[in-house]
Amino acid sequence: MSSFMESEYLFVYGTLLKDFESDMSKFLEQHSEFVGSGYFNGNLYEILWYPGAVLSDNPNDKVYGHIFKILNAEKTFKVLDDYEGIGDTDEHGNEYKRILIDAYLDSSQPVKTWVYIYNNSTENLKQITSGNYFDR
Repeated sequence: MSSFMESEYLFVYGTLLKDFESDMSKFLEQHSEFVGSGYFNGNLYEILWYPGAVLSDNPNDKVYGHIFKILNAEKTFKVLDDYEGIGDTDEHGNEYKRILIDAYLDSSQPVKTWVYIYNNSTENLKQITSGNYFDR
């Protein structure tokens, strides 16, 4: 059984956001249904021209973004995993990992969803304290 069956949902918080002008955000829009805005418990950091999020146990730490229902999950996630550098051996290889989390729609209903979590140290990175990539 494919691991994608665990969830057809994806939480995005950076360059894949609905209103972000990029080829990959358009790709995601064409291969998913927009569910709504939401958040998960984490911290958001400025990496380069894109953000990275890490999980937090503190309920006051929130990363805001969009939840999509992915169509044709296996093919779509393969493209997105490549984009996020998962398993890559180049300089940004394994910069992110895709994990299952509980995210919350604005109605605070939990959704079991995939998210790309930053996989390196955040020690020298600037935190985006609003938790919102568009509000940095």
